[in-house]
Amino acid sequence: MKIDKINLNGKKDSIEVLDKIFSAKINKRLVNNVLYKTNANYKGRHAKTKQQNEVSGPTSKIYAQKGTGNARHASKKAPIFVGGGIAHGPKGELAYKKRKLNKTEKKQSIASLISEKIKNKDLLIFSDFNSEIKKTKEMSLILKKYEISNSLIILDKPSKDKIEKSIRNIPKIKVTDVNHFSAFDIVKFKKVVFTETSVKELEKRYS
Repeated sequence: MKIDKINLNGKKDSIEVLDKIFSAKINKRLVNNVLYKTNANYKGRHAKTKQQNEVSGPTSKIYAQKGTGNARHASKKAPIFVGGGIAHGPKGELAYKKRKLNKTEKKQSIASLISEKIKNKDLLIFSDFNSEIKKTKEMSLILKKYEISNSLIILDKPSKDKIEKSIRNIPKIKVTDVNHFSAFDIVKFKKVVFTETSVKELEKRYS
């Protein structure tokens, strides 16, 4: 299929892209599953409390089982005592399994979300950035002109080097390459922006 390609001077052209990625079947169930796994894996679970068997100290009973008139107790390591183990507390990062995403799930979810962005007219392709943009003000005007002030911008390395300094302090913008974005990033931002070369790189990676 062909989609529009925009030059910063305002000239429009077209570019041939793979239907497999840019006109794929939108599988919302798969996307939801991938987003759930991705979001779950982002969460750091660092809190850790000691269970009863991890608390240091003697394991002997604090007093006799019978004859004292008091309740039956074991050692001071029991959760009901101050300084004892914590019952049902957080167990640290190693206690939680990472939810695995296979390559097919990743590729199909990316293709579904990109195809949905095209359907909603929320995807733009620019020509590669040939000249460096140094000033943040100049970049802000470009973002405003093309209504991409809330965007995931996926660039090829030469283009990224030319605009990264001018765009890195602008809020609601993420600049990355084809190797470092996820389905979660596409959903987070309203629009997705590619360059001509980054589209070709994406097709090589996800085809």
